[in-house]
Amino acid sequence: MASADLQPRRDLTLTHAASLVVGIIIGTGIFLKSATMAQAVGTPALLLAAWAAAGLVAMLGALCFAELGALLPHAGGEYVYLRSAYGEIPGFLFACNAFVLGGAALAAYGAAVAIFVSDIHPLGSDWIVRSVRLFGTDYHFSFGARQLLAVAVIAVFAAINCAGVMLGGRVQAVLTAAKILALVGVAAGVFLFSRTGATANLATAHGTSSGGLAGFGAAMFSALWAYSGWQFLPMAAGEVREPQRNLPRAIVGGTLVVVALYLMINTAYLYALPLWQVASANSSAYPEAPSVAARAVQTFVGGRAAAVAALIFLVSTIGSILSAARVPYAAARDGLFFERFGRLGARSRVPVTSLVLLALWGALLALTGTFDQLTNMAVMSYALFWIPVALAVVVLRHKRPHEPRPYRVPGYPLVPLLFALVMAWIVVSALRSAPRESIATVVLILLGLPLYPLFRRRRPLPQVTSTPAPRA
Repeated sequence: MASADLQPRRDLTLTHAASLVVGIIIGTGIFLKSATMAQAVGTPALLLAAWAAAGLVAMLGALCFAELGALLPHAGGEYVYLRSAYGEIPGFLFACNAFVLGGAALAAYGAAVAIFVSDIHPLGSDWIVRSVRLFGTDYHFSFGARQLLAVAVIAVFAAINCAGVMLGGRVQAVLTAAKILALVGVAAGVFLFSRTGATANLATAHGTSSGGLAGFGAAMFSALWAYSGWQFLPMAAGEVREPQRNLPRAIVGGTLVVVALYLMINTAYLYALPLWQVASANSSAYPEAPSVAARAVQTFVGGRAAAVAALIFLVSTIGSILSAARVPYAAARDGLFFERFGRLGARSRVPVTSLVLLALWGALLALTGTFDQLTNMAVMSYALFWIPVALAVVVLRHKRPHEPRPYRVPGYPLVPLLFALVMAWIVVSALRSAPRESIATVVLILLGLPLYPLFRRRRPLPQVTSTPAPRA
């Protein structure tokens, strides 16, 4: 059978799908982002409020994506929603973005693994460091053991996902269980055995924060990286069994589980550590410091056991690139991206070329940015596209009023409108708190526009994403 005639296997069950949501959400952010958030808000109460607010926003987004995923359960997720609601150009820009800035997300996962390995064993100084000044801004490039390790992590998980959907799903289910156990174990250890734990820590402010509404917006911007993941499952909708029923359950249920876990673990951090120790943990401002999670664990297991704790965090931060590569694949099948990206492996039935090239791009980005820089770019791209995607719920209700919707957003149209409004505020906050990464993200997205006429002329017929993939 020719590659163009192959369809993805629907091998992901509800358990696999929910594991994918929880497993992708729980990752680097929960162990690292509390430091930058504490720097932004300055009090434990506001830090927890930012986590709760970001969780609520993620829940609103998950509700919107649940309706869209059930209505259009095709491989490609947001690409399919944007194209169905607004036409080819927004969908094409998202496909370009999914590759270009999806690589930044992959690179951030690799960088996070390097941070946790350095908690176990110092990785030393970078071997090569170069600086380039472009448009009045300095950009730093470095290569050393950290970057080499980040590239290796990306390569390993690209190989796992290239092996097939079932293997990727099973690995994700195992990793999800490990991540939940890690969070619960750390929280239990802090509350039961921490030598420095005190309720007074929950009321002590940190005096060097920016504070105010801008600081709270910057904190929510950071938290959105930790919550991102619920949007990725619809990208693999073509591989989920009974997607109309299982997609909404997996997205909404998985997001609720994560919100509860995040509030629990952050309360544990703030109980174990004074806020100044949270704020001075590993971040762009303190690149050589231990992570906030490692500092919390040290309060009940001591310095010698920090290596064991770092191993737990290492397992918990390992992610999967199962979903991101599905967007260029779906666009290529519509003739709106490079043809090679639309080919499936004959045996694995996964878009091997898309996976491999995305991994290579992510490996290159891992050599050029810090964890916070990479995540800022990724979250800015998410927020920019989440605005029209949320509004697509309203647009498609009008364009396709009679199509069956197995799941409908409660509180319509308030929920999608509120989510879009919050995302607009987040974008403005990002432009103020991280202008360099935010502007670079916008430029990279717009660079796709000159390519659209080229693909438009080459588009083959018939298109293939207009109907769901058949069951294997």
